[in-house]
Amino acid sequence: MQDELGGAVGELPGLVWTAAPNGQIDFLNQRWREYTGMALADLHGRGWQARVHPEDLPGLLAGWRSVPVSSGPIEAEVRLRGADGEYRWFLFLAHHSLDAAGQFIKWSGFSTDINNRKRAEEELRESAARFRDYAETASDWLWEIGTDYNYTLLTENAFGSDPADRIGTKCWDHALDFETEPEKWRLVLETLDTRQPFRDFVFCTADGTGSPMYVKASGKPVFDAAGEFSGYRGTGSDLTAIIRAERAEASLRTAQADLAHMSRVTTLGQLTASIAHELTQPIAAALLNAETALSCLTRKPPNIVHATEAINRFVNDGMRATDIIERTRALVKKAPARKDNLEINLAISEIVGLTRSEVSKNGVQLDIRLADGLPAVQGDRVQLQQVMLNLIMNAVESMSQMSDHRRELLITTEPEEDCVLVAVRDSGPGLPELALERAFEAFYTTKSTGLGMGLSICRSIVEAHGGRLWAAANFPKGAAFQFTVPVISGPGTVPSP
Repeated sequence: MQDELGGAVGELPGLVWTAAPNGQIDFLNQRWREYTGMALADLHGRGWQARVHPEDLPGLLAGWRSVPVSSGPIEAEVRLRGADGEYRWFLFLAHHSLDAAGQFIKWSGFSTDINNRKRAEEELRESAARFRDYAETASDWLWEIGTDYNYTLLTENAFGSDPADRIGTKCWDHALDFETEPEKWRLVLETLDTRQPFRDFVFCTADGTGSPMYVKASGKPVFDAAGEFSGYRGTGSDLTAIIRAERAEASLRTAQADLAHMSRVTTLGQLTASIAHELTQPIAAALLNAETALSCLTRKPPNIVHATEAINRFVNDGMRATDIIERTRALVKKAPARKDNLEINLAISEIVGLTRSEVSKNGVQLDIRLADGLPAVQGDRVQLQQVMLNLIMNAVESMSQMSDHRRELLITTEPEEDCVLVAVRDSGPGLPELALERAFEAFYTTKSTGLGMGLSICRSIVEAHGGRLWAAANFPKGAAFQFTVPVISGPGTVPSP
């Protein structure tokens, strides 16, 4: 019977042992011997203590000695070294065995491997600590609300104020836009009432000082084990700096657009005589063709063929005049920027037409070399024409101060990788190296009457189109201003005008 009991104990998965009252081990089951690699003969005296981790042994012995015989079993968690030299956690249980007279006769012990549980507990503690660190240091904060939508939890940095001030209140109790944007709040309340998750809900609230604060919140509903709704939990983040920066940037863009419009109108004012001259030509030709048609019709017999030809020329002249007026109106008109597919050569030709008289009046020889078959670009026609208008007028003005040199203006376009390159080269006095670097700075100018905003505006326009504008010295004399405009991706080109 004792052999059978010993065999059964030997098969137990835990480490089983017995010892005399003085602690001398007198029995080890097979599992103990396999795990520790020690036989009973190896455990003379207190040899088993060598298998307990040095950090755990003092506590185990102190607990063992302090427990009276009349009490229950001793329980401790200790690390035991295996035959492979590695330590594993075990739950150590030791029980006093008494004889019929109540005398202490034996220790009985059982140790269960709890290493996996201890590892899981440690990982859980590390995860909790990591989560706590994230929560305490993140720019976002965490929140929870109950079934009544009142805050039940807010982490430290919530709303830039003491979280305790908002516990027990609803987020809209502090909102500054609850009445001014009712539709937005109606939709989020409907989401809450239907127990749906929400993301990136932005609202305005008051921070700890009472100043407006913009918050972005996301949340999801929480349900208990029985499937009952128990509230929401989620995150919040402060968007105040971002929204203020976006509004400042929008204001800056508006101011730049207004300034660009003013610059464009001012330049066109300087071109008034040139535009008037451009209009005079088609109007004079139209009048001449009208007189020719009348003369042909009053003959006897009337010359219908010649009259028809004159009338057709009259119509074409009227269309030319209308086109000049429309182009001028487009440049003067204050309208938001738009991105259209356009032929850069045609847009340049229109501006050259408006400036041709001014160029001629200043004795400038104009040379236009626009590449054929350029791909279409995407941009605002009026804004890109403003860039060309500014560069052409700057070149003409710089050369008008010269009396001893031939005045030449070369305008070219050519394809480059993924873009079109436009260049305006003059034979004027050029720019010193320092001026080449500073030419595009706001309020920097080499003109006695200049504001120093034209080239700065031009660079802003080109960069807004995804291109680049720069200045360089022209060979053998003068300055060269060049800019690129990205082409539309995909096949297709547009013809040269």
